[in-house]
This record gives sequence, structure tokens and C-alpha cells, in this order.
Amino acid sequence: MILVTGGAGYIGSHTVLELLNGNYKVLVLDNLSNASLESLQRVEQISAQKFTFVQGDIRDESILNELFSAYPIEAVIHFAGLKAVGESVEKPAEYYDVNVNGSLCLVRAMQKAGVTKLVFSSSATVYGEEAPVPYEESMPRGNTTNPYGTSKAMVEQILSDIQAASLNKPNPLDVTLLRYFNPIGAHESGLIGEDPQGIPNNLMPYISQVAVGRLPELSVFGDDYETPDGSGVRDYIHVVDLAKGHLAALEKMNGNVKATCAIYNLGSGQGTSVFELVNVFERENNVEIPYKVAHRRAGDLATCYAAVDKAAKELNWRTEKTIEDMVRDTWRWQSKNPHGYCSE
Repeated sequence: MILVTGGAGYIGSHTVLELLNGNYKVLVLDNLSNASLESLQRVEQISAQKFTFVQGDIRDESILNELFSAYPIEAVIHFAGLKAVGESVEKPAEYYDVNVNGSLCLVRAMQKAGVTKLVFSSSATVYGEEAPVPYEESMPRGNTTNPYGTSKAMVEQILSDIQAASLNKPNPLDVTLLRYFNPIGAHESGLIGEDPQGIPNNLMPYISQVAVGRLPELSVFGDDYETPDGSGVRDYIHVVDLAKGHLAALEKMNGNVKATCAIYNLGSGQGTSVFELVNVFERENNVEIPYKVAHRRAGDLATCYAAVDKAAKELNWRTEKTIEDMVRDTWRWQSKNPHGYCSE
């Protein structure tokens, strides 16, 4: 059985679906603070399979201990955490408590139960603002620009240290750190997708909410970067490809002879600009996206994309879906669910 923390969220729900499709038994822990139970009900609808859901907080070690005692958990995929960059600047203590302290609570419970396999949901933000592109896993963690990114870098360091210290003990920890780039898209059914609360922080849900009429226009933050069209360039990855990357990491760990702390980028290895993404969305979906150019946001980089050779070689994983797939699937989800998981 696989414990998925934060499994009701955007990436978590898609990963739960892929796990079920791969015939894994799944246990989901989520406090539903930033997710909807509806997403998991739809996962069951798509997969026609059942799994176990427990509502609880990752920082509640009594709940964690109960779960590890009650269920035959073999590995953990850890998504639970707060993820809004702007909010993290306003609420750093909350971000460090949930993301860092929550991860420590989880690892303590795992060690107490003798569970040794952990896949951690990290981020390309740990490379920092000075790293040259493409980002390679061998690069040192850099100067993060916000508490969200710093919390991810801190958890990476903590897990690396705990893993190293466990090597001379009976049940050494086997850790995989997956550094995501920019997940977008939705399941092809249109039943599950990204459903941010309030004004979206990320580009694609902003575009789709403009397209469906929830927002009047898109704000493009800066058109004067040193990029081909002046807008920021990012590495976009379809959320289904990303979810499959977690299964590839699990399979690799199941075959490990020796426990390690491995790091992999999960990205496409290609950069797409804001204006390019808007144009592809308009063309593929026959929808106009009005926009205005706004000032650059502090901490935003001109260009960011992944080196992907390591994941291809060691995990036998690479992205399969195109930018066109991503925008079509996003629009299918948003047009079927104009208010996300809420009915109105």
C-alpha cells in the first residue's frame, strides 16, 4: 500500500489515479485545507476503483502513527504542503511549519514504523535565481527567493541528512527528491484538474479562467525579458506525465539494492514563453484571451527549463504529451467545470 499525503490536491489526485491504474493499493491523507474531496470522488469514478481516505493534518503525529500501525504501508509519496509563492512571503511561519515541520513529523512516523521508501514533491525553485539553464540535478541548491522555495530546499537538505544518517542502521531510508517544473493540463476525461482558490498564482489556470469568463483579462508580468518575445520562458509539463514520473520513481526504488537519496528533474526539457502558451491556447481551443502587460514580479526569472537526461536514463521516464495536449486538456477541464469543483 502507498500512502499519499496531500492526495486530494491537483498533482496528488492525478498521481492517485495513476497509482490505481498501476494496481497499487492507495491510502490518502489530506486535511482538505486547499483541496476538495470531490477530486477524490472523481478519481474513483474514472478508475472504477476504491481506495482509503483519511482526513488529517501531516503535522498530527498521532494520526500518522495510527495510519502506519493500521495499514500495510510500503512507501510514501509526500505532496502535503502549502505552495503559493506570494502567500509564503506574507506567511513565512505558516509555510515553514506546514512544509518543514510537517515533513519532519512524517519522517519520524515512518522511522518509528520501519517504512523506508519516500518520494518527496520538491520544486525547481531550489536551484535559485543564479543557476544557469538548463537546470541539472548535480547543481548545488541556490539562493531561493521566497519562503516557499526555501522550505522545499530545507526539506531536501533535511531528508538528505536523515537518509545519510540512517545508512548504518537496520532500516536505512531510501529517498527520491522529484523537482517539478511547471505542471499544467488535466486528465483527458475533464473530470479532474487544477482548481486554485482565489486569483490563480500560476499562468495556465489564469488563462483558462479568463477563457471561461471568471476573470476579465490575463496579466502578463513583464514583456521586456531577454527572451525571443520578451515574456518569461518556462518548462511546462503535463500533470499526467508528472504523475507517471512518481510511479517511475517508486519502481526504481523497489529495485534498489542499496538505499540512496536520488534527485530527478521532472520537466519536458523545453522552454515555452508566456505569449507562446497564450497563442497555442487560443489556436487549439478557438478562444480569445485578452491580456494586459503588467510590471515584472519580484523574483521572477527570464528563463527556466530542465535538463531531463537523468530521469530518462535512470527512471526510464520522459514526457509524452505536447503543449497542444496541455492546453486542450486544460480547456476541457475548465469548460466542463467553470467553477472548478464547486457547482457555482
